[in-house]
Amino acid sequence: MTRFGLFRWSVLAAALTPAASLVYWTFTGDLTANPVDFITDTTGTTALSLLVFTLTVTPLRRVTSRNELIRLRRMLGLLAFFYACLHMLTWIVLDWFFDVASMAADVTERPYIMMGMATFLLLVPLAATSTTAMIRRLGRRWQPLHRLVYVAAATAVIHFWWVVKADFRQPRLWAVALCVLFGFRVWWVLQAHAPARA
Repeated sequence: MTRFGLFRWSVLAAALTPAASLVYWTFTGDLTANPVDFITDTTGTTALSLLVFTLTVTPLRRVTSRNELIRLRRMLGLLAFFYACLHMLTWIVLDWFFDVASMAADVTERPYIMMGMATFLLLVPLAATSTTAMIRRLGRRWQPLHRLVYVAAATAVIHFWWVVKADFRQPRLWAVALCVLFGFRVWWVLQAHAPARA
């Protein structure tokens, strides 16, 4: 196995550790006094972390000239969606026990739930079109579609910010990280168009 292959497997193992820990703690009864809240927080925070890490791949590739890093992007994106699905299922199954009427009321009455739902709906087409076959099928339309990941990351940060009631350090950290990544993106776009303007 190559060094990059080993690194990729290490990243995968690290990303799956929160899910494995939740399964283990469920069987050992160590999910704290509020297990539903703990699962919700863990899956949501992990999904957001992986989503932001997905956006760091391209800047890192450009800065380091390590093109193989791009192979991490799809994996991290799908892992982020995996945790987003767990986060959503926790809300549907453990919070509301499939009570559709109560879930609909929750979405309309609490803005942070609506923002979380919007984030999940943005991630669905990105995950569905992440396969090689879909990339070929969509052609030039694939890249504009997948720029929605920036919108999804922004709505995820807003969702997290609105959920937090007291300690805003974590959402503030992710907001700053996202702003830096947006800044890099804008700067590269401007640099790419600079010769044309000259």
